Amino acid sequence: MNLPLMLHIVVTAALLGAGGLGCDHTKPSAATRPGIAATSPALSRFEYSQIYMGVRTRLVVYASDETAAVNACRAAFKRVGQVEDAASDYRKDSELMKLCATAATRPVRLSDDLYTLLTTAQEISRRTDGTFDITVGPYVLLWRAARKNKTLPDPAELAAASKLVGWQKLQIDPATRSARLTVSGMKLDLGGIAKGYAGDCALQTLREHGINSALFEAGGDIVVSDAPPGEAGWKIEPEDPGPDTPKLLTLHNCAVSTSGDTQQFVEIGGKHYSHVVDPHTGIGLTTRAMATVVAPKGLWSDPLSKPAAMLPRAKLDELLKQYPGTVAYPRVLK
Repeated sequence: MNLPLMLHIVVTAALLGAGGLGCDHTKPSAATRPGIAATSPALSRFEYSQIYMGVRTRLVVYASDETAAVNACRAAFKRVGQVEDAASDYRKDSELMKLCATAATRPVRLSDDLYTLLTTAQEISRRTDGTFDITVGPYVLLWRAARKNKTLPDPAELAAASKLVGWQKLQIDPATRSARLTVSGMKLDLGGIAKGYAGDCALQTLREHGINSALFEAGGDIVVSDAPPGEAGWKIEPEDPGPDTPKLLTLHNCAVSTSGDTQQFVEIGGKHYSHVVDPHTGIGLTTRAMATVVAPKGLWSDPLSKPAAMLPRAKLDELLKQYPGTVAYPRVLK
Protein backbone atom coordinates (compact mmCIF):
# COMPACT_ATOMS: atom_id res chain seq x y z
CA MET A 1 0.00 0.00 0.00
CA ASN A 2 1.45 3.37 -1.04
CA LEU A 3 -1.06 6.10 -0.27
CA PRO A 4 -0.31 9.82 -0.55
CA LEU A 5 0.63 11.48 2.72
CA MET A 6 -2.10 13.58 4.29
CA LEU A 7 -0.75 16.60 6.17
CA HIS A 8 -2.97 17.56 9.10
CA ILE A 9 -1.10 19.91 11.41
CA VAL A 10 1.94 22.12 11.08
CA VAL A 11 2.86 24.00 14.25
CA THR A 12 5.29 26.91 14.39
CA ALA A 13 8.95 26.07 14.79
CA ALA A 14 10.36 25.29 18.22
CA LEU A 15 13.83 24.67 19.48
CA LEU A 16 14.89 21.09 20.14
CA GLY A 17 15.23 20.41 23.87
CA ALA A 18 17.69 17.98 25.38
CA GLY A 19 16.03 14.76 26.54
CA GLY A 20 17.06 11.62 28.35
CA LEU A 21 16.70 8.05 27.15
CA GLY A 22 14.49 5.35 28.58
CA CYS A 23 10.84 4.86 29.37
CA ASP A 24 9.57 7.63 31.65
CA HIS A 25 5.99 7.28 32.86
CA THR A 26 6.02 9.95 35.56
CA LYS A 27 4.60 13.43 35.54
CA PRO A 28 7.15 16.13 34.64
CA SER A 29 8.42 18.58 37.22
CA ALA A 30 10.40 21.77 37.02
CA ALA A 31 13.44 19.86 38.26
CA THR A 32 13.27 17.21 35.53
CA ARG A 33 12.08 19.35 32.63
CA PRO A 34 14.91 19.53 30.07
CA GLY A 35 16.39 22.83 29.08
CA ILE A 36 16.44 24.27 25.58
CA ALA A 37 19.58 23.79 23.55
CA ALA A 38 20.33 27.21 22.11
CA THR A 39 22.55 25.84 19.35
CA SER A 40 20.03 23.24 18.09
CA PRO A 41 18.27 23.84 14.79
CA ALA A 42 14.62 24.92 14.75
CA LEU A 43 12.18 22.05 14.34
CA SER A 44 8.54 22.12 13.29
CA ARG A 45 5.73 19.70 14.09
CA PHE A 46 4.13 17.74 11.25
CA GLU A 47 1.34 15.18 11.42
CA TYR A 48 0.33 12.63 8.77
CA SER A 49 -2.04 9.67 8.59
CA GLN A 50 -2.77 6.68 6.37
CA ILE A 51 -4.90 3.56 6.74
CA TYR A 52 -3.02 0.39 7.65
CA MET A 53 -4.08 -2.80 9.42
CA GLY A 54 -7.69 -1.67 9.26
CA VAL A 55 -7.22 1.51 11.32
CA ARG A 56 -6.13 5.10 10.88
CA THR A 57 -2.39 5.09 11.48
CA ARG A 58 -0.86 8.39 12.53
CA LEU A 59 2.65 9.82 12.65
CA VAL A 60 3.58 13.01 14.49
CA VAL A 61 7.16 14.13 13.84
CA TYR A 62 9.46 17.06 14.53
CA ALA A 63 11.59 17.88 11.51
CA SER A 64 13.67 20.71 10.13
CA ASP A 65 11.28 21.29 7.23
CA GLU A 66 8.31 19.77 5.41
CA THR A 67 10.45 18.01 2.81
CA ALA A 68 12.38 16.15 5.49
CA ALA A 69 9.15 15.25 7.27
CA VAL A 70 7.43 13.99 4.13
CA ASN A 71 10.38 11.89 3.00
CA ALA A 72 10.87 10.32 6.42
CA CYS A 73 7.17 9.63 6.99
CA ARG A 74 6.73 8.18 3.51
CA ALA A 75 9.51 5.70 4.31
CA ALA A 76 7.99 4.97 7.74
CA PHE A 77 4.56 4.28 6.28
CA LYS A 78 6.16 2.03 3.69
CA ARG A 79 7.73 0.09 6.54
CA VAL A 80 4.34 -0.20 8.27
CA GLY A 81 2.98 -1.53 4.99
CA GLN A 82 5.66 -4.22 5.00
CA VAL A 83 4.52 -5.33 8.45
CA GLU A 84 0.94 -5.40 7.17
CA ASP A 85 2.05 -7.49 4.18
CA ALA A 86 3.49 -10.01 6.62
CA ALA A 87 0.85 -9.97 9.36
CA SER A 88 -2.58 -9.14 7.93
CA ASP A 89 -5.39 -11.64 8.54
CA TYR A 90 -7.74 -9.73 6.22
CA ARG A 91 -5.68 -10.10 3.05
CA LYS A 92 -5.47 -13.52 1.44
CA ASP A 93 -2.13 -12.61 -0.15
CA SER A 94 -0.41 -11.74 3.14
CA GLU A 95 2.46 -13.89 4.35
CA LEU A 96 0.41 -14.87 7.40
CA MET A 97 -2.53 -16.14 5.36
CA LYS A 98 -0.23 -18.02 2.99
CA LEU A 99 1.32 -19.63 6.06
CA CYS A 100 -2.11 -20.69 7.32
CA ALA A 101 -2.92 -22.20 3.93
CA THR A 102 0.34 -24.16 3.68
CA ALA A 103 1.94 -24.82 7.05
CA ALA A 104 -0.27 -27.78 7.97
CA THR A 105 1.31 -29.76 5.10
CA ARG A 106 4.95 -28.68 5.46
CA PRO A 107 7.11 -26.23 7.43
CA VAL A 108 7.16 -22.72 5.97
CA ARG A 109 10.19 -20.43 6.23
CA LEU A 110 9.34 -17.07 7.81
CA SER A 111 10.39 -13.53 6.98
CA ASP A 112 12.18 -11.61 9.73
CA ASP A 113 8.99 -9.68 10.56
CA LEU A 114 6.74 -12.72 10.84
CA TYR A 115 9.37 -14.70 12.74
CA THR A 116 9.66 -11.89 15.30
CA LEU A 117 5.89 -11.63 15.70
CA LEU A 118 5.26 -15.36 15.99
CA THR A 119 8.10 -16.11 18.40
CA THR A 120 7.15 -13.21 20.67
CA ALA A 121 3.48 -14.24 20.60
CA GLN A 122 4.32 -17.84 21.45
CA GLU A 123 6.53 -16.75 24.34
CA ILE A 124 3.69 -14.69 25.82
CA SER A 125 1.20 -17.53 25.25
CA ARG A 126 3.45 -19.91 27.16
CA ARG A 127 3.94 -17.46 30.02
CA THR A 128 0.18 -16.74 30.29
CA ASP A 129 -1.05 -20.34 29.88
CA GLY A 130 -2.78 -19.36 26.65
CA THR A 131 -4.53 -16.23 27.91
CA PHE A 132 -2.85 -14.57 24.94
CA ASP A 133 -3.14 -16.84 21.89
CA ILE A 134 -2.73 -15.90 18.22
CA THR A 135 -4.31 -19.20 17.07
CA VAL A 136 -7.67 -17.80 18.21
CA GLY A 137 -8.58 -16.82 14.61
CA PRO A 138 -11.44 -19.36 14.18
CA TYR A 139 -13.06 -18.06 17.38
CA VAL A 140 -12.60 -14.45 16.25
CA LEU A 141 -14.44 -15.17 12.97
CA LEU A 142 -17.38 -16.65 14.87
CA TRP A 143 -17.43 -13.80 17.36
CA ARG A 144 -17.33 -11.13 14.64
CA ALA A 145 -20.49 -12.68 13.18
CA ALA A 146 -22.04 -12.95 16.64
CA ARG A 147 -21.44 -9.27 17.35
CA LYS A 148 -22.90 -8.33 13.98
CA ASN A 149 -26.01 -10.49 14.40
CA LYS A 150 -26.25 -9.99 18.19
CA THR A 151 -26.59 -13.74 18.74
CA LEU A 152 -24.19 -16.08 20.51
CA PRO A 153 -22.19 -18.50 18.32
CA ASP A 154 -23.73 -21.92 17.77
CA PRO A 155 -22.29 -24.42 20.31
CA ALA A 156 -21.52 -26.91 17.52
CA GLU A 157 -19.56 -24.27 15.61
CA LEU A 158 -17.65 -23.34 18.76
CA ALA A 159 -16.80 -26.98 19.35
CA ALA A 160 -15.53 -27.33 15.79
CA ALA A 161 -13.48 -24.13 16.10
CA SER A 162 -11.95 -25.32 19.37
CA LYS A 163 -10.17 -28.12 17.50
CA LEU A 164 -8.31 -25.46 15.51
CA VAL A 165 -7.31 -23.30 18.48
CA GLY A 166 -4.40 -23.76 20.89
CA TRP A 167 -1.03 -22.05 20.89
CA GLN A 168 0.77 -25.42 21.12
CA LYS A 169 -0.61 -26.24 17.65
CA LEU A 170 1.78 -23.63 16.19
CA GLN A 171 5.34 -24.98 16.15
CA ILE A 172 8.36 -22.82 15.34
CA ASP A 173 11.84 -24.09 14.55
CA PRO A 174 14.47 -21.45 15.45
CA ALA A 175 17.20 -23.34 13.58
CA THR A 176 15.41 -23.03 10.22
CA ARG A 177 13.28 -19.99 11.16
CA SER A 178 10.25 -21.87 9.94
CA ALA A 179 6.77 -22.65 11.26
CA ARG A 180 4.24 -25.39 10.88
CA LEU A 181 0.66 -25.90 12.02
CA THR A 182 -0.33 -29.26 13.43
CA VAL A 183 -3.97 -29.02 12.30
CA SER A 184 -5.30 -28.12 8.87
CA GLY A 185 -7.71 -25.17 8.80
CA MET A 186 -6.05 -23.12 11.54
CA LYS A 187 -6.20 -19.33 11.24
CA LEU A 188 -3.71 -17.13 13.04
CA ASP A 189 -4.69 -13.65 14.19
CA LEU A 190 -1.94 -11.09 14.88
CA GLY A 191 -4.34 -8.24 15.61
CA GLY A 192 -3.17 -8.20 19.22
CA ILE A 193 0.53 -7.69 18.50
CA ALA A 194 1.18 -6.41 14.97
CA LYS A 195 0.28 -2.74 15.48
CA GLY A 196 2.68 -2.30 18.38
CA TYR A 197 5.47 -3.95 16.40
CA ALA A 198 4.65 -1.78 13.38
CA GLY A 199 5.12 1.27 15.60
CA ASP A 200 8.58 0.07 16.63
CA CYS A 201 9.48 -0.41 12.97
CA ALA A 202 8.09 2.98 11.93
CA LEU A 203 10.07 4.89 14.57
CA GLN A 204 13.27 3.00 13.71
CA THR A 205 12.80 4.03 10.07
CA LEU A 206 12.23 7.64 11.12
CA ARG A 207 15.48 7.57 13.11
CA GLU A 208 17.31 6.29 10.05
CA HIS A 209 15.98 9.37 8.23
CA GLY A 210 17.12 11.77 10.95
CA ILE A 211 13.78 12.11 12.80
CA ASN A 212 14.42 11.45 16.49
CA SER A 213 11.30 12.97 18.05
CA ALA A 214 8.17 11.18 16.84
CA LEU A 215 4.91 9.52 17.84
CA PHE A 216 3.19 6.56 16.14
CA GLU A 217 -0.45 5.80 16.90
CA ALA A 218 -2.70 3.03 15.56
CA GLY A 219 -5.88 2.15 17.40
CA GLY A 220 -5.04 1.75 21.07
CA ASP A 221 -1.30 1.45 20.49
CA ILE A 222 1.18 4.32 20.74
CA VAL A 223 4.96 4.23 20.35
CA VAL A 224 7.12 7.30 20.95
CA SER A 225 10.79 8.21 20.54
CA ASP A 226 12.53 11.29 21.98
CA ALA A 227 10.41 13.92 23.73
CA PRO A 228 9.03 16.87 21.73
CA PRO A 229 11.20 19.98 21.71
CA GLY A 230 11.44 21.60 25.13
CA GLU A 231 9.24 18.95 26.79
CA ALA A 232 9.88 16.16 29.27
CA GLY A 233 7.92 13.73 27.10
CA TRP A 234 4.82 13.07 25.05
CA LYS A 235 1.65 13.76 27.08
CA ILE A 236 -0.77 10.82 26.87
CA GLU A 237 -4.04 10.52 28.79
CA PRO A 238 -5.14 6.89 29.41
CA GLU A 239 -8.71 6.13 28.42
CA ASP A 240 -11.17 5.81 31.32
CA PRO A 241 -8.45 5.72 34.03
CA GLY A 242 -9.15 3.96 37.31
CA PRO A 243 -8.14 5.13 40.80
CA ASP A 244 -4.68 3.56 40.45
CA THR A 245 -4.07 4.75 36.89
CA PRO A 246 -2.19 8.02 36.26
CA LYS A 247 -4.44 10.63 34.67
CA LEU A 248 -1.49 11.77 32.54
CA LEU A 249 1.49 9.80 31.28
CA THR A 250 4.62 11.66 30.19
CA LEU A 251 6.53 9.28 27.93
CA HIS A 252 9.62 9.10 25.76
CA ASN A 253 11.38 6.21 24.03
CA CYS A 254 8.74 3.62 24.92
CA ALA A 255 5.26 2.39 24.04
CA VAL A 256 1.80 2.44 25.61
CA SER A 257 -1.14 0.20 24.70
CA THR A 258 -4.66 0.00 26.06
CA SER A 259 -6.98 -2.97 25.73
CA GLY A 260 -10.60 -3.11 26.88
CA ASP A 261 -14.23 -2.92 25.86
CA THR A 262 -15.27 0.70 26.38
CA GLN A 263 -15.92 1.14 22.65
CA GLN A 264 -16.13 -2.36 21.14
CA PHE A 265 -18.72 -4.58 22.83
CA VAL A 266 -22.16 -6.03 22.28
CA GLU A 267 -25.23 -6.70 24.44
CA ILE A 268 -26.76 -10.14 23.85
CA GLY A 269 -29.65 -11.35 25.97
CA GLY A 270 -29.09 -8.51 28.40
CA LYS A 271 -25.45 -9.54 28.96
CA HIS A 272 -22.39 -7.47 28.12
CA TYR A 273 -19.74 -9.14 25.92
CA SER A 274 -16.39 -7.62 24.98
CA HIS A 275 -14.87 -7.74 21.50
CA VAL A 276 -11.88 -9.40 23.21
CA VAL A 277 -12.33 -13.17 22.86
CA ASP A 278 -11.31 -15.50 25.67
CA PRO A 279 -9.08 -18.13 23.97
CA HIS A 280 -10.25 -20.72 26.49
CA THR A 281 -13.96 -20.39 25.61
CA GLY A 282 -14.26 -18.69 22.23
CA ILE A 283 -16.70 -16.16 23.74
CA GLY A 284 -16.20 -12.45 24.30
CA LEU A 285 -15.18 -11.55 27.84
CA THR A 286 -18.06 -10.76 30.17
CA THR A 287 -15.93 -9.21 32.93
CA ARG A 288 -15.74 -5.53 32.11
CA ALA A 289 -12.07 -4.72 32.45
CA MET A 290 -9.34 -2.87 30.63
CA ALA A 291 -5.65 -2.28 31.04
CA THR A 292 -3.00 0.19 29.97
CA VAL A 293 0.54 -1.15 29.61
CA VAL A 294 3.69 0.96 29.31
CA ALA A 295 6.71 -0.95 27.98
CA PRO A 296 10.08 -0.26 26.33
CA LYS A 297 8.64 -1.27 22.93
CA GLY A 298 5.34 -1.80 21.16
CA LEU A 299 6.20 -5.45 20.55
CA TRP A 300 5.65 -5.88 24.30
CA SER A 301 3.01 -3.29 25.21
CA ASP A 302 0.50 -4.37 22.53
CA PRO A 303 0.24 -8.09 23.35
CA LEU A 304 0.74 -7.68 27.10
CA SER A 305 -2.23 -5.31 27.35
CA LYS A 306 -4.60 -8.25 26.65
CA PRO A 307 -3.59 -10.58 29.51
CA ALA A 308 -3.15 -7.50 31.71
CA ALA A 309 -6.91 -6.99 31.48
CA MET A 310 -7.64 -10.67 32.17
CA LEU A 311 -5.12 -12.11 34.63
CA PRO A 312 -5.36 -11.91 38.43
CA ARG A 313 -3.02 -9.27 39.83
CA ALA A 314 -0.56 -11.77 41.31
CA LYS A 315 -0.17 -13.62 38.02
CA LEU A 316 0.12 -10.36 36.14
CA ASP A 317 2.93 -9.19 38.42
CA GLU A 318 4.80 -12.44 37.82
CA LEU A 319 4.36 -12.04 34.07
CA LEU A 320 5.68 -8.47 34.04
CA LYS A 321 8.87 -9.55 35.77
CA GLN A 322 9.75 -11.26 32.47
CA TYR A 323 9.56 -7.91 30.65
CA PRO A 324 11.89 -5.39 32.35
CA GLY A 325 10.72 -1.80 32.34
CA THR A 326 7.07 -2.74 31.81
CA VAL A 327 4.25 -1.36 33.97
CA ALA A 328 0.55 -2.31 33.81
CA TYR A 329 -2.49 -0.39 35.02
CA PRO A 330 -5.45 -2.81 35.02
CA ARG A 331 -8.88 -1.68 36.18
CA VAL A 332 -12.40 -3.07 36.41
CA LEU A 333 -15.05 -0.96 34.71
CA LYS A 334 -18.44 -0.18 36.15
